Amino acid sequence: MVKLFRQTKSITFISAVLSIYTLLAYHYPLFSVIIENLEGGFNSVIITAGFAVLMLAANFFFYNLILYLTRSVGKWIVAFTLLGDAIMLYFVNTYDVLVTDSMMGNVFNTKYSEASGFFSVAAIFYVLLLGVLPATILLLQQIDYKSPKRFGVNTGVAIATMAAMVAININNFTWIDRHATKLGSLLMPWSYTVNSIRYYNAERKRNQKEILLPDATIANNNKEVVVLIIGESARKENFSLYGYDKQTNPLLENQTVTTLNAKSAATYTTAGVKAILDHKPTDKLYEILPNYLYRAGVDVVWRTANWGEPPVHIEKYQKVADLKAQYPDADDKYDGILTVGLKEVVESSSADKVLIILHTSTSHGPTYFSKYPSEFERFTPVCTTVEMAKAVHSELINAYDNTILYTDYLVNEVIESMKSLTTHRSCVIFISDHGESLGENNLYMHGVPMAMAPKEQVEIPFIVWTSDNSAIKSIDEAGQYHIFHSTMDFLSVESPVFDSQKTIFE
Repeated sequence: MVKLFRQTKSITFISAVLSIYTLLAYHYPLFSVIIENLEGGFNSVIITAGFAVLMLAANFFFYNLILYLTRSVGKWIVAFTLLGDAIMLYFVNTYDVLVTDSMMGNVFNTKYSEASGFFSVAAIFYVLLLGVLPATILLLQQIDYKSPKRFGVNTGVAIATMAAMVAININNFTWIDRHATKLGSLLMPWSYTVNSIRYYNAERKRNQKEILLPDATIANNNKEVVVLIIGESARKENFSLYGYDKQTNPLLENQTVTTLNAKSAATYTTAGVKAILDHKPTDKLYEILPNYLYRAGVDVVWRTANWGEPPVHIEKYQKVADLKAQYPDADDKYDGILTVGLKEVVESSSADKVLIILHTSTSHGPTYFSKYPSEFERFTPVCTTVEMAKAVHSELINAYDNTILYTDYLVNEVIESMKSLTTHRSCVIFISDHGESLGENNLYMHGVPMAMAPKEQVEIPFIVWTSDNSAIKSIDEAGQYHIFHSTMDFLSVESPVFDSQKTIFE
């Protein structure tokens, strides 16, 4: 068998076989979307056939170019794209995701401990049969690279074919443009390679030296504290505080809290958290809330069981491992460790103003069942598979609802800690980075581009408690950008960037 693969074959043949294989093995989701959105008739045939030929020509061009210019290295590059195609196909088929630049950002910002939760037994078959096997065959294959003239002819034919397909479908541009985001996200290997480059280019620009905001001043020496809890994938729809028919907020319903209708600025963590910490909508890297207030003299503490925030430049930045070392008796398996010792942190501060930010991961999928202690498994039975599309829908909802029940407990714990303070006027705010899809319209989790994001991914809880029952405005629709200005307002921090229209307080 190995001897058969070692028989020398021309680069034209190898590129053509790879192109055909890529089309057939990895593009069922693409053509499913095309067919679902066509209106029938001969024009539909032109669009479908045009995409098939365009993909054949584009991938032939790619494989021929890489293999000819980089030879043995090119074989490894193509082999890795086959593995990448297989992995992406698994995610597309299993979670119905779109491979966009924001989704690639999620990939690059997800820790191994979370990423491993996305894989099932089915993933092994995808990787081995659709990735490792063809990659191995390619690496064993001897290739005749032919002459520069043959390379030029191959390249010319591929480009001419692509141009012809574009010209034939020029009258279908409106249809293609309308579905471009979804179609482009399913083109292998172009979707994840191009969007990875787009993501890193955007990150490079964002992670330049932050733009400092005008100096802020603290208006008084009253002792005040804000605890900002950033939720993960918590959607408003499943909070009984907002009318959900299952009692997922039994503790908060007995607290004097205010709920605001809010929408997220994005459907993925990095952008959602940035919006919560920014003073206005922007793609630029301005000084974020914790950095700004720390520079102004506020005692800022950041505790995190998550990731994806912009660069945080403060002294007291604590991850779970840091908290476990400080509180060895605390359970570090769940987000409850973030709430340990908060009262003591505030009381021991030498500053008049204190900001504590807790960045949780409580409702992060797909392993919702693993995000809470056993005593919070009130809604049963629960889904324990990562293949969400194959789960019993009611069990998936139960597992997710248990994460909201645990969130209720965490927020209540923080409120009770602040209630016990006699020295400070205090405020607790809970807001999520984005929402979550749980099978509605066959969508799961989050990350759909905002232009087409369903309400489940953008409608989020915004819950506020204050020790003095501060008057809160009646706001039709709040947002994540209210956090920056509301925090400054409560802590009596004055600045030229303060926007009185963006504070929730009267």
